[in-house]
Amino acid sequence: MDSSLHPPSLIDARDLQLDLALQLLQQAGALLPEAEPYSAEWLQGLLDALCDLSSKDALTGLVNRRSFEMSLSREVDRVARSGEPALLLMVDIDHFKAVNDSYGHVAGDMVIQAVARSIAQTVRPMDTVARVGGEEFAIILPNCPSTYGATVAERLRERVAEQKVEVATGQMLQVTVSLGGAFAPQWVRSSSLLWIERADRQLYRAKAEGRNRACLEPQTDSLVSAEEKGMLFAVTQQDSE
Repeated sequence: MDSSLHPPSLIDARDLQLDLALQLLQQAGALLPEAEPYSAEWLQGLLDALCDLSSKDALTGLVNRRSFEMSLSREVDRVARSGEPALLLMVDIDHFKAVNDSYGHVAGDMVIQAVARSIAQTVRPMDTVARVGGEEFAIILPNCPSTYGATVAERLRERVAEQKVEVATGQMLQVTVSLGGAFAPQWVRSSSLLWIERADRQLYRAKAEGRNRACLEPQTDSLVSAEEKGMLFAVTQQDSE
């Protein structure tokens, strides 16, 4: 008898070992599905919650570093194909270590959350905001003309500086950030790493010049680098073979 005519029956959902998955979601403060446990709707909700947990930063709810790197790679490819401008901003909270040392890590977490909210409320829905380190954030702004980049960066800096964070009873703390930005080379096969390095250089410059400021790579510096030329020529040679 052909066994392919009689596929194995589906397993009972109650046979699945889901205790660890449920524990992870509860620890992360995720909302569990309200449907009947082990029903198809409940299992789908559980899978969706786990996917969300794997792509989001638990403290801020922003995109985590893994998802950011995937989004950045897609944006590099899109810019190479379409030629549309795209800006990458790296953002770092100024003097964050002093916050932890003076007020404790709970206060530090509150500052991180406050900055994350300010950034998320200022950018467009199409932009990607990620927490990529302890006190460091990254923002991918697709279809962002070079003439608009400095305005966006300054708006973000001002939005953070305007707020005060209550880190203890009656203790209000003003927080500032430094920003560094770079545009992806248009019509060029670049890489995520090169783009991040360019933006990071501008972030270091912002900190060296006194913090609480935004520094963007001059458009004249956004020329094709030697590494990118090598990548471009390699692709051209492959296409001609």
